[in-house]
Amino acid sequence: MILFLAGTSDARALALEIKEAGYSLLCTVVTDNAADELKKAGLQVQVGRLTSDDMVSLIKAQGIQAIVDASHPFAEEASKNAISAANLGKVSYIRYERESQSFQYEKMTVVESYEDAAEAAAARKGVVMLTTGSKTLQVFTEKLLGMPEIQLIARMLPRADNMEKCEQLGLPQKNIVAIQGPFTKEFDQALYKQYGVTLMITKESGKVGSVDEKVEASKDLGIEIIMIGRPKIQYGTVYSEFPEVIQALRQSVPNQTDKYKKETVF
Repeated sequence: MILFLAGTSDARALALEIKEAGYSLLCTVVTDNAADELKKAGLQVQVGRLTSDDMVSLIKAQGIQAIVDASHPFAEEASKNAISAANLGKVSYIRYERESQSFQYEKMTVVESYEDAAEAAAARKGVVMLTTGSKTLQVFTEKLLGMPEIQLIARMLPRADNMEKCEQLGLPQKNIVAIQGPFTKEFDQALYKQYGVTLMITKESGKVGSVDEKVEASKDLGIEIIMIGRPKIQYGTVYSEFPEVIQALRQSVPNQTDKYKKETVF
């Protein structure tokens, strides 16, 4: 059994590849919506955030032989918990992460944290479009809401808990864009124009996270960008291709099917 942390849109495809390779998986996700997508694909799913101790308990109870961490590049806590659990449970830890991207744009500033992004935005003023989700929204509302010459627009998933969070933090309803992507460059441009955006804040979540479209739309309109770099976590070896993950599994967990051994060439 493989414990599979599924936190991205491409994680579902990877989970199916691993299943096709002859492994049984227990997928973990944070939201019911993500769970539904995996269940439709015939995968076993557990919903809820897991601590390191939770994962160790699963390792013992489910006979977990390896942890494949395909969580979001910015799910820092989940990855650290998985690394710790793998060490404590004495099982292999395999990290899959979509490739990083580099952008050339004179109006882009790269920072290391959400706090640094909020500080940088406060110094620039104007209409700020936040596209980093709801989890760290408070970092920005505490710094930017109520500041003269700053209007904070937050784009996030259209979930009830997100709307409740916005209300609790005092973000005006008119400044919430509740919508689910992915989006085209043209859509992003139209959105930026609609709100008169002068600064866009995003994070380097990779091509699958539609960062390209956000950046290109901003560049075409001359909008300044603050890009939050990925957390610096000591994963060990990181794989960015599905076959690499399968190969790492084959080397550490000897329970793949004979069929896969014979037919797969790496």
